[in-house]
Parts: sequence; structure tokens; C-alpha cells
Amino acid sequence: MVTFVWAIQILAALFLIILILLHSPKGDGIAGIGGASHLFTSQKSAEKGLNKVTGIVAAIFIICTFLLGYGIVK
Repeated sequence: MVTFVWAIQILAALFLIILILLHSPKGDGIAGIGGASHLFTSQKSAEKGLNKVTGIVAAIFIICTFLLGYGIVK
């Protein structure tokens, strides 16, 4: 069982790296100084879906970390 949870954690970590790299950069640049950075921003549906999937994979990773860290899985 421990091997199975380790495998899930490693896969979740790899997917999390890939998903985070797929996100668009959120840097405001020089527009952040005057507050104009939020003037033309909108979150597209593809990015909303990407945020949801990233959150789910991150939750799976955290759950596996707690299971392995506290020795619940044997």
C-alpha cells in the first residue's frame, strides 16, 4: 500500500510541475505601479479549468504527503 501511495505522490508531483508551467504569467510589470494592471485582465475558461485541475492535483499531493508523513498507510 505504501508503494501505491508513493507512486500516486510522484505522479501528482510531476503533473503539478507540468500544470504550473502551463499557467500564464501573472506578472503585472510596470502597469502594476499605477493600478492599471487589472484594467484589461479577464480569466478565460481554459485558464479556469486549468486552475481547477491544478487545485485537485495539489490536494492529492498534499493528502499523499500527510498519509506518508504520519505513517497512516502501512
